[in-house]
Amino acid sequence: MIDFINYLINGALVGLLYALIAMGFVVIYRASKVFNFAQGELVVFGGFIVWWMVASMGLPLWVGLPLAFVAAALFGLLVERVFFSRLAGESVFAMVMVTIGLLILIRGLILVLFGPQVRSFPIIFPLQPVIIGDILIPRSLLVGGVITVIVGFGLSWFFNRTRAGLRMTAVAEDHQVALSMGISVKRSIAFAWILGAVLSTLGAVIFLSGKSLNFLASDIGLAALPVALLAGFEAIAGVLLAGLIVGIIQGLVTAYLDPIVGGAIGTVFPFIIMLLILFIRPTGMFGWKTIERV
Repeated sequence: MIDFINYLINGALVGLLYALIAMGFVVIYRASKVFNFAQGELVVFGGFIVWWMVASMGLPLWVGLPLAFVAAALFGLLVERVFFSRLAGESVFAMVMVTIGLLILIRGLILVLFGPQVRSFPIIFPLQPVIIGDILIPRSLLVGGVITVIVGFGLSWFFNRTRAGLRMTAVAEDHQVALSMGISVKRSIAFAWILGAVLSTLGAVIFLSGKSLNFLASDIGLAALPVALLAGFEAIAGVLLAGLIVGIIQGLVTAYLDPIVGGAIGTVFPFIIMLLILFIRPTGMFGWKTIERV
């Protein structure tokens, strides 16, 4: 029974990490209707920025982390201005192809700026797990889970209760209607990319704390994709529930089915869920009814 609780709790916390990364997908999609295939690369790039500030330059965490988030925000703004601001009104297919190109570009940029070497990411959270009886909880995942819940409810409040958030929601529903209401669509999309880059960097801090860092860490973006699909690309609060569902299922499958089949079925199981979602309910649990196919 203790083992089951351990798998349950750790699976839920991993799911919340996926949810944090998935929020980056959702925020960008809500404003621009762009499915960002480079979200995982934004996580890795944010991780390298943190590494450069803290480990390479030797800045203390209380200085290096805020500077890294500012740099990530500026990078998100740069990406939007260079690649997407001029593509307003283009087809969804064109936007998707640009994000695939962005994926390749960011990987190349990481190799040019930081090299192919595996780096040791700074220890942001203590490595000692939280021990409650016989239950062991990684401290980074526990703190990250709390942060994710706060960020999730904060973003939900922002989009539904503040004037700026409601303007972004109007942009998400229909660009032309938003323009007719005097709302700056370009500004809303730019802010969405800034927010997506900052969320990616926050995810990198939680995911990579005390671990090795290279561009292969971008796989976390792919792992978070089923969470975004399950929630629906427009629902912020729903991402938290979807993350818990995917994380718990993955944790239990990894613990109980992997030993039986002798393979990493737990790794691919979220993508099985993703395929089922696409067949049964393409809009996800909380997505809006209207969807646009490429």
